Amino acid sequence: MLKKETGTLYGVSVGTGDPELITVKGQRLLQETSVIAFPLGVKGKPGLAETIIDPWIRPQQKKLPLHFPYLQDEQQLQQAWKAAAATVWDYLDQGLDVAFACEGDVSFYSTFTYLAQTLRKNYPSVTIQTIPGVSSPMSAASVLGIPLTLGSQNLAIIPALYHRDELDQVLSWADVIVLLKVSSVYSQVWEKLEQLNLLDHAFIVERANQPEEKIYRNLSDHPHLNLSYFSVMIIRQK
Repeated sequence: MLKKETGTLYGVSVGTGDPELITVKGQRLLQETSVIAFPLGVKGKPGLAETIIDPWIRPQQKKLPLHFPYLQDEQQLQQAWKAAAATVWDYLDQGLDVAFACEGDVSFYSTFTYLAQTLRKNYPSVTIQTIPGVSSPMSAASVLGIPLTLGSQNLAIIPALYHRDELDQVLSWADVIVLLKVSSVYSQVWEKLEQLNLLDHAFIVERANQPEEKIYRNLSDHPHLNLSYFSVMIIRQK
């Protein structure tokens, strides 16, 4: 008897908060796929991706929360990715398609990338497709009502784990700088912007496209901010 073909893993980008920012294709796959995977929320609470897709999925679909710890220990992270990949493969190996809902865009600093890489390594026959979506820099610019870039402007995007000297280097050549997850280094960044007289050229969007969305435009008035993990700073030098 011939073995049934394995299912397809779809990495579905679901944007930054507003369920209507999902693409038509992403929405269709979320509604057609029998198994819906997403990162497990912190302390048992629904995660952002799960919250975003809630209006689009049906009760009869299987929900598959996957644990991805928020830490930097490489060994523990690899164990978590391996466990998540094995869980997903159990369904794919039965011929079932799995849609993984990924906040932002699947190709942009995404947990999905590590899941997909682990699956390809441990289960070489796996079939994976990705659906692009709205990422946080684009959402933040939209919320602020400004263009992210214009003409020949140079753009730099830096994740949370950067050093001050790296920021100095980027400020020397980039016209527009996006700092992702800036909460962990906000005080240091604020001091640098004050030195360079750039506080009036910087903006922060916290939880873009979510009910708790906040905007900070005059950073000279905010030397101390208790920002959430989902905070993006845009610096426009020109």
